[in-house]
Order: sequence, then C-alpha cells, then structure tokens
Amino acid sequence: MSLLTVAAIYFIIWWTVLFIVLPLGYRSQQDDGEVTNGTVESAPTKFRGGRVVLMTTVISAVLYAAYHFMSSYLGFGIADIPNIVPSFE
Repeated sequence: MSLLTVAAIYFIIWWTVLFIVLPLGYRSQQDDGEVTNGTVESAPTKFRGGRVVLMTTVISAVLYAAYHFMSSYLGFGIADIPNIVPSFE
C-alpha cells in the first residue's frame, strides 16, 4: 500500500471520527447558566480543541491499525463487505 493511500484512508477515518468526538463533553452556555453578551445560548462554555484533536487522532489510529491488520494479515477488503442494496433481478 502506498503512502498516499495510507494517508487518504487515515484522513477519511480521522474526519469521520472528528464528528463523533466533537460533541463528547459538550457544555453549552445555557447549561451552565452563564451566557456571554453577544453570543448565542448554545455556544460552548469552554471549547477544548486540543482535547478533541488528541482524542480524534488516538481513536483514528486505533481504527486504522484494526483496518490495516484486517486487510493485510486476514485478507479482508472492501469487496468483502456485503451489499447493502439488494439487487432487483
């Protein structure tokens, strides 16, 4: 597998995991009862971007390692995933 392919697969996994991790630990200003003037109530009280990026990177690395192990050593690939859409023959 080329380095560009590895980077592309990891980026897709990372971007997907980002949207899973982003709402974890989210507290809005409305939840805390401290709304800052000029902001909406649903704005986060404290945005911890470093924590989100770190968690996303670690989870993505684990998922990529599992994908790499399954595709390289066990022989599973994209073609082995069953078809979700039935054929209408």
